[in-house]
Amino acid sequence: MTTTSQKINGENSSARFGTFSGVFTPNILTILGIILFLRLGEVAGNGGLWNALAIVLLANGISLMTGLSLSAVATNMTVRAGGNYYIISRSLGLEIGGAIGIPLFLSQAISVAFYIIGFTEALSTIEFFRQFEPRLISSLVLLGFVFIAYIGADFALKIQYVILAILMVSLASFFIGAIGAFGQVEPLLTSNFQLDNNFWIMFALFFPAVTGIEVGTSLSGDLKNPSFSIPVGTITSIIFTTIIYVLVVVLFIFTIPVDALLNDNLAMQRVAIIPELILAGVWASTLSSALGSVLSAPRTLQAIAHDRVVPHFLANQMGSKTEPRMAVIVTGIIALIVILAGDLNAVAPVIAMFFLNTYGMVNLTAGIEKLVGNPSFRPRFNVPWQLSILGALGCYSAMVLINPIATVIAIIISYGFFFGLQQREMVRAWGDVRSGIWFALARWALINLEDQEWSVKNWRPNIIVFTGQPHNRQPLVEVAKWLSLGRGIVTFFQLIVGDTHELASKPLREKARERIQDYIRKEDMQAFAEVEIVPSFPAGALMLVQAHGIGGIVANSILMGWSRTSEGRSQQMKLMVDFVHLKKSVLFLAYNDEKGFGDKSVIHVWWQGRGGNEDLMLLLVYFISQHSSWRDTTLKLLRVIDNEEGIADTKAHMESILKDVRMDAQAVVLVREPNMPFADVIKQHSDASLTVLGMAVPKDDQLEAYSIRLNNLVSGIGTVLLVRNAQDEHDILAVEDA
Repeated sequence: MTTTSQKINGENSSARFGTFSGVFTPNILTILGIILFLRLGEVAGNGGLWNALAIVLLANGISLMTGLSLSAVATNMTVRAGGNYYIISRSLGLEIGGAIGIPLFLSQAISVAFYIIGFTEALSTIEFFRQFEPRLISSLVLLGFVFIAYIGADFALKIQYVILAILMVSLASFFIGAIGAFGQVEPLLTSNFQLDNNFWIMFALFFPAVTGIEVGTSLSGDLKNPSFSIPVGTITSIIFTTIIYVLVVVLFIFTIPVDALLNDNLAMQRVAIIPELILAGVWASTLSSALGSVLSAPRTLQAIAHDRVVPHFLANQMGSKTEPRMAVIVTGIIALIVILAGDLNAVAPVIAMFFLNTYGMVNLTAGIEKLVGNPSFRPRFNVPWQLSILGALGCYSAMVLINPIATVIAIIISYGFFFGLQQREMVRAWGDVRSGIWFALARWALINLEDQEWSVKNWRPNIIVFTGQPHNRQPLVEVAKWLSLGRGIVTFFQLIVGDTHELASKPLREKARERIQDYIRKEDMQAFAEVEIVPSFPAGALMLVQAHGIGGIVANSILMGWSRTSEGRSQQMKLMVDFVHLKKSVLFLAYNDEKGFGDKSVIHVWWQGRGGNEDLMLLLVYFISQHSSWRDTTLKLLRVIDNEEGIADTKAHMESILKDVRMDAQAVVLVREPNMPFADVIKQHSDASLTVLGMAVPKDDQLEAYSIRLNNLVSGIGTVLLVRNAQDEHDILAVEDA
C-alpha cells in the first residue's frame, strides 16, 4: 500500500524501475541507433565539420527543449502509465490526447517492424544468413521480442544491459582507433553538398536520431518516481548522446576521407581498432531500438484503453500484475503485418511525423500551462514559456523540412481522430488547461477592449433575453438567434421570484441554469444561460441589466415578449423607460400565435424619419435578413404622409438613406386620408411576415395609456417587433462619408 510519504515524494511502490534502468538506458539505446552507425558519415561528408556540427547541435537543441518541457510538466503532476499520451491528455484534454496518442501508438508499433527489418538487413551481411528469407528472419525476431515483452519489462530491461554493453564496446573500438588515426586526412571544414543535397536535407536525414526520448517516458507507469526519473533521465540522456554525436562528427572529419564518408555506410570500420565490433554495434543499435519500441507501444495503448478512447479490453493484463499483455499481442500483430507487407518506405515519413507531432505537443503543453498561469501549474522544474514554444516551433519546422507531404498527412490523420473523439463526447474525471486558455484570452481581450475608445462602427447586439425557460418561449429564442447571427452575444435569463434567503439554500438556480444550457446545446446555439433569484421581477430585471457584463462587453439591448395582460404591459412600459435611461435599447416581440412569422417573405419597417428609432430598426432588420431562413425576404420601408405633393421628395429622401446605409429595400410612401389614425393605416397595409415599429418614451403619468395604444396598434396585424433605441445620440448604422 502506498504510504503518505511516498505519495508526497511522487513515488509509486508498485513500480519497479529507477532513473538509470527505466529512462536513461532505454533513451540512449534508442538515440544511439542506426543513424549513428550508418548515416552520420553522409551528414559529415556533405556538410563538412561546421555544417555537420550545426546540424547535430540544432537537432539536439530541439530535443533538449522538448526534454525541458517534458520535465516541467512531469514535475507538476503524478505521471502515470502512458508517458506523453498521459501528459498531453491530462493537460490539453482527452480529445487532443487521443488524437496524438493513437497515431503515436501506431508509430511505435510500426517502428518495432522498422528496427527489426533494419537488423535483418544488417544480418544479411553475413553469408550464412543470406540463404534465409528476410521476412522469415524478421518474423522470428519479432516473435522473440513479443515473448520478451509478454514475460515482462523486468526481463526486457535486463537484456538491454547486454545490448548496452555491446554498443559501448563498439563505440569504444571506434573512438580508440579514431584517436590513434586523428589528423591523418585533410579535414573537410566547409560544405561539400552532393547533387541536390543541402543543409536542410541533411538535417532531415539526421533529425530522427534525436527523437528517442519517447521510450523512457512511455515507461512512466513502471517508474518508482516518474516525477524525478523522467526529468533527470531524459535530460542526462540527451546531453550524453549529444556529446557522443559531436565527438563522432569531429573524429569522422579528421580520420576518414570524404569519399569514404559519402559512399561507405560502414565507414566507422575503417578506423575502428576492431572493425567487426562496428557491425555488432549496428545490430545492437537496431535491436535496442526495437526493444524500446516493443516496451513503449503496449504501455501507450494500455493507457489509451484505460481512458476508453479505444476499447477497454485492450488494457487487459491477462493475469499479469504489471504487464499490458493484450496490448503486447496487438503491438506484435501490427508489427508482423508491417513486416509481411515488406515495403516500409511509403509509411516511414508519416511515422516520423507522428513522433515529432507528439514532441511538439509536449512543448506546447508546457508553454501554454506556463503562459496561461493556472495556479495549479506549479512545476518543481521551471522552464520559461518562450523556450517551450520555441521547442514546439522547432518540432513543427522539422516536420515540414523533413517531409511536407507526410506532415500534411499526419496532421489530417490526427485531426480525424480529434473530431471523431469530439463527437463521442467522452466523460473525463480530470480537468485540463483549455478553460484556462480561454480565460487568459478572454481576460487579455477584455483588458484591451477596456482601453479602446468605443466606435459606433463596431456596434453589435449584446442582448439579454428574458425567456425564463427558453423552450417555453420559442419565438423569442428565434428572434434572438436571427439578431445575433454569430456576430452578437445572447444571454437567456430566467428570474426566479421569491425570498432570496429561503430559495438560495435550494438547488433551484443551478438546475434551472442547467436546463437552459441543455436547451442551448440541443438547439446548437451560441448563447449563454443565467438564472438569478430576485425579490420581484421589475427590481430583479433592473438590477441584473446594470450588473450584467464586464469591461467593454456589456448588454446594449433587452428583448422581452409583449405581455398579454394590461398589468404586465404597464409594468413593461415602466421598465422600458428605466432601461432607456440606462442606455439599453428595448425590443418587445408581440407574437401572433395564428400567423406566426408567416412564410418569412416580407418585412415591413414603418419609417418616421431619421434620428429616433429608425437607425436601430434598420440595423436589426438587416441582421434578420442575413439569416438563412430570411434570405429571400423583401424589405419594405414604409412612411405615411398627409398629402400627395410630398410623395416624390419623401421617396427620394428614403431611397437616398437606403443607398447610404447600403441596404437593398423598397421605399414605399403612403398618403393617409384626412384624420385617419396612424394605427389604421398600418392595419390597412399590414400583410408582412414581420412588422417593425418604433416606440416613444412615455412620461410617468402616461405609461398605462401608452401601453393601451401600443397594444391596440399591434393587435390584428401579425407578429410585430417593437423597438426603442437608447443610442439616440449616435448613428449606429455607421454611414461612411463618400
